[in-house]
Amino acid sequence: MRRSFKFLLRPTSKQAAALAACVEDHRELYNAALEHWRTAYRKAGVTVRYGDQSGELKHIRADDPGGLGRWSFSSQQATLRRLDKAFGAFFKRVRQGRAPGFPRFKGRGWFDTVEWPKDGDGCRWDSRPEHPTATFVRLQGIGHVRVHQHRTVRGRVKTISAKREGSRWYVVLSCEDVPAEPLAASGAVAGIDMGVASLVTTSDGGQVANPRHLAATADRLAVAQRDLARKKRGGRRRRKAVVGVAALHAKVRRQRLDGAHKAALALVRAYDVIVHEDLRIVNAGRELIAVNPRNTSRSCARCGHCAKDNRPTQAEFRCTACGHVAHADVNAAINILRAGLALRQAAQAASREASPFRERRSHERSDSCDGCGGSLRTIATHFRICSEVIHL
Repeated sequence: MRRSFKFLLRPTSKQAAALAACVEDHRELYNAALEHWRTAYRKAGVTVRYGDQSGELKHIRADDPGGLGRWSFSSQQATLRRLDKAFGAFFKRVRQGRAPGFPRFKGRGWFDTVEWPKDGDGCRWDSRPEHPTATFVRLQGIGHVRVHQHRTVRGRVKTISAKREGSRWYVVLSCEDVPAEPLAASGAVAGIDMGVASLVTTSDGGQVANPRHLAATADRLAVAQRDLARKKRGGRRRRKAVVGVAALHAKVRRQRLDGAHKAALALVRAYDVIVHEDLRIVNAGRELIAVNPRNTSRSCARCGHCAKDNRPTQAEFRCTACGHVAHADVNAAINILRAGLALRQAAQAASREASPFRERRSHERSDSCDGCGGSLRTIATHFRICSEVIHL
């Protein structure tokens, strides 16, 4: 299992300046590589590959030891891979007939992360294990930066990233071989509806209140924005005011993320099967079934009548056909649960019908796995089933 851990960095003033310079140099490298790609294709019709640019990077570093040469070669390769992935995604969208979205140059404020792809290569987690109380991470060209480690890191550290959010710096660890912690079965199922009046409403009537963090900070934010509007562009005071506004927005963002994680964790611990609207919810360890949200808030959970007039207000549901009255989000959650369980039953029936064919094919194919005796395709199907995620 792979998992990420994010910790606040406590850099000194010199280290903070070095971190900013590191990010800026990687941003300029990204933009230069993008310009190289565009120019080569426009003038010569040549497509530049990651390997070509990585080879040229060695000569650039040798000619600029005090600039690009002071940072980790691996982190700069990761920046070039980032551009290569952006082009890969661009060409994929073109083939699929979607809006292409050609890779763009990164301006200041749009490139805030530098990645070191391997612990020990230009970076080192827990670089001073002899320190009795503090944890440090060593980054090439920056030094040993103190980390506010508020929880234990599990698994094996694979990659290390430094990320800037406003005036704060964070380190993000991507760890492999993190032991999984299976949850005990609860025997409960629920449909959930995400709304405005309540953040989440379950089909059994439970509700998670919407804390409205932005509204709670609205007065302070309005004062900060008025102060920003009065400052002269390009001045030091305006930059300071911009930092103040960004800090307030960042606090609201952190509050929202914290509340969302806690609400999701409570639902995952309480229910074995969770049916939700298809709004890109990430698998949280239980069985998730995504259903089409169309008309779930307009259809009556009692008689099935669907009409716009069934929902006179945001919070009230009143069926115009049978007179059923309920909270609108509870009614929608019941509809979501029913639709999800029906799709689940249909998927299980289809799987049972296809199992004899899969077993026959497993003996016919030669690309088998000695550990389980099944074909590679059957193994992949088995892995998807064992992951306990149904996405319909």
